[in-house]
Formats: sequence, structure tokens, C-alpha cells
Amino acid sequence: MKENNYVSELTELAAWRDALAVEGKRVVLTNGCFDLLHAGHVRYLKEARALGDALVVALNSDTSVKALKGDGRPVHCAQDRAEILCALEAVDRVVVFDQARVTGVIESLRPQVYAKGGDYTVESLNAEERGALEGVGAEIRILSLVPGRSTSRTLKQMAETEGAERKAKLGVLGSGKGSNLDAIFKKIDAGELNAEVVVVISDVAGAGILDLAKEREVQVIRIDPGYEKGGQLSDGAIKEITDRLRAAGVDLVVLAGFMKIVRGELLDEYSGRMLNIHPSLLPKFKGLAAWKQALDAGVKETGCTVHLVSAGVDSGEILGQAKVPVMEGDTAVEVHARIQEQEYELYSRVIGEILDAMAQ
Repeated sequence: MKENNYVSELTELAAWRDALAVEGKRVVLTNGCFDLLHAGHVRYLKEARALGDALVVALNSDTSVKALKGDGRPVHCAQDRAEILCALEAVDRVVVFDQARVTGVIESLRPQVYAKGGDYTVESLNAEERGALEGVGAEIRILSLVPGRSTSRTLKQMAETEGAERKAKLGVLGSGKGSNLDAIFKKIDAGELNAEVVVVISDVAGAGILDLAKEREVQVIRIDPGYEKGGQLSDGAIKEITDRLRAAGVDLVVLAGFMKIVRGELLDEYSGRMLNIHPSLLPKFKGLAAWKQALDAGVKETGCTVHLVSAGVDSGEILGQAKVPVMEGDTAVEVHARIQEQEYELYSRVIGEILDAMAQ
């Protein structure tokens, strides 16, 4: 079935698929970057091929991989990746696509079966891709993962083997203007924080934190949070954030005014490695506008708290606090400004302490 060249054109594949359908044969489609092939990929592709009579791999182009994974990827160019995949017995055709999503390939090829790895669920598939699959009547099959086999793990092991010193990688989640991120950047510039921000993710289109990151030439990603009740992220959003952070090799996740509740896989992946800063002396005044809550309560002192993120709202282990006075006649704006001054110092200090502990 294989062609002499390594990359097939989508129009040719569509005609080929129709010819196979006439013979009662089923085409299976899967997709990915496959920029560092390992045993997990090989076993996954064999399992996918067994679901039908032919397997097509939709391969992200170099531009697409870079947009998804960051400037350090792909490890190998698209032509080389396609050649390696075509050499596998399980793979019948490879098609390269430039977009971040495989929707166009799905709509043109109209596969009878679509296979995806076990780090996904049907519910966490991208909504656009899932809609395209339902539109062409494709059967969606989620395949098992091979424990301990992943590109990220392999790259990490390679880096550790080389023994090269590197700065810790921070991934930042934010929904607002990004004043805490700006303070982190300044601490890094001053040499007071041995880290680098490698990706900034926001649930708000046009958020100032994204503009701030772009100015620093940091990878920015805007995700669709979904429409879950109680401010929770959808399964798809949780999956995308986790994948993006993992792909960027993030060591520590920093929430900077992120106004959504994280849970599930994201919490599991970064347990003990996800921080938040809250504008009150927790456990007092949890939730929104904590400085207003403090002012309304008539307290003489409030402040800010850095804590580990947990399943509860503002309820994780407290790692550090800074206090500020509440003066007679203060407005909510004045109290908030006083708290923010302390936030900028406290957050970077605790981040540094956590990174030092992680390095030991």
C-alpha cells in the first residue's frame, strides 16, 4: 500500500480512502508531532493499525510543532519524521498539516476510525476536532499509554544525562493585566530569581498578561476555558493546559491572577509544584476581592499569602505571608495597592525558595 515518497497529498488520500471503502476496508486516522519516536509511539501505532485495514498518520508540520511545543521543538524536521514513520510496518500513509488542529484532515479524509492516546478522553478532545469526527461519522477510540514512555520524559533524561546547568522553567497562568508576572520578570532581570518564564497561558482573549509576555518574546497561549459551573475549567481546557505546560518542560506553575478553578489531571501532574498568591492573610477572606472583604470586616491588618494550589478554593498549604496595615479612612483601592506592593516581593521570594528545595 505504501508510496515511494514519504508524504502523501490530502486529495490523493481522500481518493485512496474511497477506493478502500468500496472494498469494505476501514481507514484509521491518528495524528501527532512524533518528533522523537520511542517505543510508546511504536506500540500505540501498532494498536491503532489493528483497528482497521490501513493507518494514516497526520503529522504536524515544523511550524505547527513549534507553535504547539515551543521553539525547542521539533527535534527532527517534518520530512525526516515522515520518513521514519513510513518505515514502520503499521503506518500506511503520512500526511503533513500546518494547522494546530487536525480538523481539515478529518473533514477531507473522512476516516472510519480515529485513534488517540490514553492521555485523552473522548470528552477532553478538542471540541472542533470532535465535532468534525462526529460530522464524518468516525468511531473514536482511545488507546492505552505505555507507562514511562514519552517524548518529554526522554528529552528530560537527555538533559539530565548531559548534566548541563539550566534555569528552572516557570509556566504562568493568568487572567488579568499581569502585574505579578511583571514583578517576576524584574526579579529575573536583576538576577534575584534563577528561573525563566517559558510559557504564559490565559483564559481571557486580549488579557494584559499575554501582551506583557509577548514583549518578552515568551510563548503565549490563549485557551478556551469552556463553560463549566462555578468557575471550573472544562475537561478540554484542563487537558490543553496540562499538555502545554508539559510540552514546555515546566518545572513550577505560577498562578498570577488566574480566575478559574484548576482540578483533575492538572493538579495531579503538578502536585506540590503549583503556586498561587492571594490578597489576604489566609485562611481569612477567601475568594474574590479579598481586600474589600477585609475592609468591610473592619480589620486593622491584612496582607497576602502564597500557597500551594489544591482542589479547594484558596485552601492549599501556606508557604509565606506578608502583612500590611489597614488605615482609618482607607479605600479598597488603597488597601489593594498596599497589598500588591508586598505581593511583588513575597511571590518571587517564595518561588525562589521552592525552586531551591526542588533542586536539592
